[in-house]
Amino acid sequence: MELIRRLEGAARECAVTIGSFDGIHLGHRALIERVRQHARRLGLPSMMVSFEPLPREFLQSAGPPARLTNFRERWRLLAGSGIDRLCLLRFDQRLRMLTGRDFMALLASAGARVVVVGHDFRFGRGGEASAEWCAAHGAQFGFEVDIVAPVLVGDLRVSSGMVRETLASADFAAAERLLGRPYGMRGRVRHGNRLGRKLGFPTANIAVKRRRVPLQGVFAVQVAGAPPAAGRGPALHPGVANLGTRPMVDGAQMLLEAHLFDFDADLYGRELEVRFVARLREERRFDSMDAMVQQMRLDADEARSLLGLPSP
Repeated sequence: MELIRRLEGAARECAVTIGSFDGIHLGHRALIERVRQHARRLGLPSMMVSFEPLPREFLQSAGPPARLTNFRERWRLLAGSGIDRLCLLRFDQRLRMLTGRDFMALLASAGARVVVVGHDFRFGRGGEASAEWCAAHGAQFGFEVDIVAPVLVGDLRVSSGMVRETLASADFAAAERLLGRPYGMRGRVRHGNRLGRKLGFPTANIAVKRRRVPLQGVFAVQVAGAPPAAGRGPALHPGVANLGTRPMVDGAQMLLEAHLFDFDADLYGRELEVRFVARLREERRFDSMDAMVQQMRLDADEARSLLGLPSP
């Protein structure tokens, strides 16, 4: 998948889909599949147009919505989607002030032959251009517009907002149904202060790289990307993880810390995906380090039980 940073003169003709694509859920997958169908029909490459920061992060800067996927996570998910190009635009005041017609002209300049949007899509200054408006005016700019209907899972309409709700309530089974995969966070393991190792719970520390996370607390997890045990193929490693600011050490930044059970290999610099299985409790401050370690042992025992593991 090719990454480009501007629409003007981006490349040859293409089939395009546009959106924030936070989470890459089943609704997004429907858009991706539809634009790939058009690309195959026309014999053209497919291109996704998305944004960093996400539009709502820019427009609601004082209280942005929780971010389901940072850029690295979106890139990894899209890499296997069959999309040929990702055009990542910086969402700023200049882009915000474009009219609907201005943005349509940009798509035309990028060689768009067909543009695929969701039923609730809006763009242009003040959200003036709805999906229906695009469909009515696309021919003036030399492309057709295809509107994709809502995707339902049971009686739930799939959306990033609905995924956020399921994660906030720790309903990971419902989140998986909306996403089409287990929900996880991904990143490279970085060096920390090694406090966990001193306390008997070494952790893989991963920066979440987003302003707000959709969930916080202590969780039973499965971790992908760690080296397999001797004589075994790639596997998920069970563990327990804390996602929060670490109040016992006066932490200020959000950090994901995962302790892998029965595992002692070097993980520094390795890219891991931590998949959330069950929420154990909220993050909190303890009266002493001893009290915190005692609770960590209880958390580990509960996580082992939930993950079907015997006690150590």
